[in-house]
Amino acid sequence: MTDEKNLPSIRLSYKHAGVDIDAGNALVDAIKPAVRSTRRPGADGQIGGFGGLFDLRAAGFEDPVLVAANDGVGTKLKIAVEAGMHGTVGIDLVAMCVNDIIVQGAEPLFFLDYFATGNLDVAQGTAIVEGIAEGCRQAGCALLGGETAEMPGMYASGDYDLAGFAVGAAERGTLLPRPDLAEGDSLVAIASSGLHSNGFSLVRKIVERSGLAWTDPCPFADDLTLGEAMLTPTRIYVEPLLAALRAGYAIKALAHITGGGFQENIPRVLPEGLAARVDLGALTPPPVFGWLATQGGMEELEMLRTFNCGVGMLVAVAPEHALALVDMLEGAGESATLVGVIEARTDAAVVFDGQLNL
Repeated sequence: MTDEKNLPSIRLSYKHAGVDIDAGNALVDAIKPAVRSTRRPGADGQIGGFGGLFDLRAAGFEDPVLVAANDGVGTKLKIAVEAGMHGTVGIDLVAMCVNDIIVQGAEPLFFLDYFATGNLDVAQGTAIVEGIAEGCRQAGCALLGGETAEMPGMYASGDYDLAGFAVGAAERGTLLPRPDLAEGDSLVAIASSGLHSNGFSLVRKIVERSGLAWTDPCPFADDLTLGEAMLTPTRIYVEPLLAALRAGYAIKALAHITGGGFQENIPRVLPEGLAARVDLGALTPPPVFGWLATQGGMEELEMLRTFNCGVGMLVAVAPEHALALVDMLEGAGESATLVGVIEARTDAAVVFDGQLNL
């Protein structure tokens, strides 16, 4: 029998340790409409089970190969926390995963998220997950489930981290890059929306040097604060690229330009013996890149190996289809332009002509 006289005067609960079960339940209830809005063939848009289910046959696949990717948002989250703006980082989270799926020629099917914080703020968490749902809608994939972890002592007050996991599929034999990628194929650049989700440790260092606050007027974008401009969400390229692949535009390879820029990402889809020649003068980097280069005193090659410099996706396409692909992408709302060619490799896998218009 328990001796009541020896019990502590305060009987502890999980909430005393900093974990609020009721807040977690409130978050689940708050995000259910957002999750339901991502339903698609193969997934019913419900959450709450121990695992999420996806029916490949209902999604229309006959002999699929699955493609998986995971990523995060990086220190861009620090800007979201410091600026108190949490509505778009969920789009970034989805984009960084599904853009890696589409470069394999696969259709993103479902997404799962991991949201970890010190103390759960229901309004903050709801804004984040609603952004994730928006990213899923843009990508046409279901938000199949996720995990919210409240871990007091692991994160400072207000801080959080995000991780995302996406799974897609392609019919066997249709994956990219294609084996017929060859010398003479054209390179088409699809514009980025800005920084996307890479290089933000350097961005924050440059902003610190500038003396500007996130709430100050943005020096390179009218009617925005600096924080709003820097939090411009990563563009999601799934819809137009799926349409182009299905329409037979002879796309042979896709490169998602993320961390490591041109030099690190383009070679990932090139076979031995081939190189990409890129005309930097054909690119039109958004103003944020010129501002960062000036404020940071950055050399061009350092810009190219750190940021996307205005190119979110690079497409290798048969030359006879290149102009038609540009027209198709422009008609789908993208900004696309011919920027180079595939050639025989003599030294580096990526060769630059001209200079960036910074």
